[in-house]
Amino acid sequence: MIGAKSDAVLVAAVILVNALLSGVQDMAARRALSRLVSAATPRVRLRRAGADRAGSIEELVPGDVILLEPGDAVPADCRLVDTSGLEMDESSLTGESMPVVKSVAGNRAAAVAEHTSMVYAGTTVAAGSATCIVVATGERTEVGRSARAALQEPPKSGVQQRLRELTKASLPAAGAGAAALLASGLFRGRLTESINSSVALAVAAIPEGLPFIATAAELSASRRLSERNILIRDPRSLEALGRIDVICFDKTGTLTEGRIALRTVSDGREQVPTEGLTPRHRQILAAALRATPAPNGQGTLPHPTDQAVVAGATAAAVCTDEKAKGWQPVRELPFEPLRGFHAVLGTAPTGQVISVKGAPEITLPRCVTWRLDGTARPITPADRREIEAEVDRMARQGLRVLAIAERAASGRGRLDDERVDNLEFLGLLGLADPTRATAAEAVDQLRRAGIKVLMLTGDHPSTAEAIAAKLDLLGSGTVVTGPELDDADDATVDALVAKASVFARVSPGHKVAVVRALQRAGNAVAVTGDGANDAPAIRLADAGIALGEQATDAARQAADMIVMDGRIETIADGVVEGRAMWASVRDSLALLLGGNLGEILFTVGSSLISATPPLNARQILFVNLMTDLLPAITVAARPPKRITADHLIREGPEASLGAALTADIVRRAVATSTGTAVAWLAAKATGTATRASTVALASLVGAQLGQTALASGGDPAVLGAAGASAAALVGVVQTPGLSQFFGCRPLGPVAWGIVLAATAASTAMGALRLPRLPEPTGS
Repeated sequence: MIGAKSDAVLVAAVILVNALLSGVQDMAARRALSRLVSAATPRVRLRRAGADRAGSIEELVPGDVILLEPGDAVPADCRLVDTSGLEMDESSLTGESMPVVKSVAGNRAAAVAEHTSMVYAGTTVAAGSATCIVVATGERTEVGRSARAALQEPPKSGVQQRLRELTKASLPAAGAGAAALLASGLFRGRLTESINSSVALAVAAIPEGLPFIATAAELSASRRLSERNILIRDPRSLEALGRIDVICFDKTGTLTEGRIALRTVSDGREQVPTEGLTPRHRQILAAALRATPAPNGQGTLPHPTDQAVVAGATAAAVCTDEKAKGWQPVRELPFEPLRGFHAVLGTAPTGQVISVKGAPEITLPRCVTWRLDGTARPITPADRREIEAEVDRMARQGLRVLAIAERAASGRGRLDDERVDNLEFLGLLGLADPTRATAAEAVDQLRRAGIKVLMLTGDHPSTAEAIAAKLDLLGSGTVVTGPELDDADDATVDALVAKASVFARVSPGHKVAVVRALQRAGNAVAVTGDGANDAPAIRLADAGIALGEQATDAARQAADMIVMDGRIETIADGVVEGRAMWASVRDSLALLLGGNLGEILFTVGSSLISATPPLNARQILFVNLMTDLLPAITVAARPPKRITADHLIREGPEASLGAALTADIVRRAVATSTGTAVAWLAAKATGTATRASTVALASLVGAQLGQTALASGGDPAVLGAAGASAAALVGVVQTPGLSQFFGCRPLGPVAWGIVLAATAASTAMGALRLPRLPEPTGS
């Protein structure tokens, strides 16, 4: 409009370069996220053209036939066409904590929870199997419609909201700086120069890189974590991982090695190791073996407890025929968390027998007699106390205890929960799952990061307490059992959870109740697990973590991240990365916003005391090109450096992007503007206005690049970006023709000495209150 065509082209070039870099960053983020999600997305069993094959969720379309097995996460809304004992966990969709029995029979119910002939995306198979037809996928599913409605609401918190607040605050600052510069020029009668410089300052002062800093940091952290066997399904979940202050661990396979082995057998009074079994103890183990039939009479047992019983019996040369000759299984009730036992109906020449193994607190109340010394006698209250004392003794040794019982059956071939009663108590099995060698160190590392560690397990309270004692988890906390949470109101649950460190005998519903209580108390909660019964709590948590390649599809789909090697130390690495990442984000934001604010302060301030502004439009835009987008993003994407326990406690999205960020922005702005102003005044006093202008330009860029190098933590990418910008600065200033185009002149040794002194002073002022942390020895 004012005829400054070259400057107009330069302004357009700055905008296009920033847009190009932003677009490349966005494409890289989307591609990397797509790869991560693809690697973590569960496969589905798909039937097309009469053939079964594995497929991906993305290829499902209405009309496809899929097969469901226990532990599967349903990938789409489906109509059932065939079922076998199908029970669904629909807690994530309807809030119903109990499994829902499904069938192919349709109904006209209006409520989703009453559609017994349908299964819905996001729910999981608790028991049984099914064949079903896809009727809706993606956003057209029930859960998809709910998610779409939730996305229509503006976010109320989080890093993206904080960045929006910073953007809103920076735009008025840029506008006010441009207006002040224009007013100063108009007051001195320089209309054309004032408009030109004001537009340039407005363009340069807007922090173009701001929306991409958090994305760059999260994506970079996701890539680093993938090298440590952690797959992040959505990089934005790292915000939650960096915010957590409570982490709930499942015990088996996480805090322990997950390799259960049979160690001892007890008749309720005397406990002996498997290496020295007496005939009486051999009969107890044989009954436990009868309650552990192989699927379809052959194949590998899926449950590790069953595997341990069979392996222990094999090592002790015990078989199912120790007492019941010619025994064969007929019916069974498989173990389920809500059932608490495994019952098998078998037949022998002497008749049918029901053999049961299960949790002592579930199995013992179903027993009416106790076989001791070859004879059965009614169980008295004193007997029950004696058996319970033996259970406690074994549990305090860190053993997982199973009760074994049997009774003769009627011969009708029926078996259900109600018929598993009037049992004869035989004895107890003690199974051990040793703690991981690295678990105690990982727990300590999390605690030093200010994170409270809780253990949730289905094991006996004494067993849980023994493992917790080995890992120093209890502290001043207590052990709370699942039954204590049953039928308790929210206030009671909150009180129990607040004082607990270990939760024993918990069901999936109990885990959900614990997570909700922690969140009501204002905690950000992470939950780890690998089973379908962990999925509701994983989905509810602020950061859900699925463990190991053996994690069920339900756990994987509910989780925000998947720890492929299943090791607790890997989880600790992820939490450290998520927490420490925000120091890089804070430094990046402080450099970007502090540098831009420093530019505004110097440009506006110098225009008030000088008849001719020290920086013209082209120089202001050149500063923007050298300092804004690339250095800031490389700082955000750098690996975390100088990690200590104190550092981790202080970091996190809210802590890093709150008052600490504001203080850093102000300090860097003051350092940048002050150092540049002193250099400009010194050059002005010793030379021409053009020389002083060039010194100011070089000092302004140098101050920001020096602070960038200081914040790099020695990262080569950040130092390379700062070095490239510094080389470009020297090349532009010292190259005749190019230097004149930007209104500069080549500088001599004295002028460059002023620039270097100003850069050093600004860098030192910017670092004045930064904590000096030692280099890391581990993470």
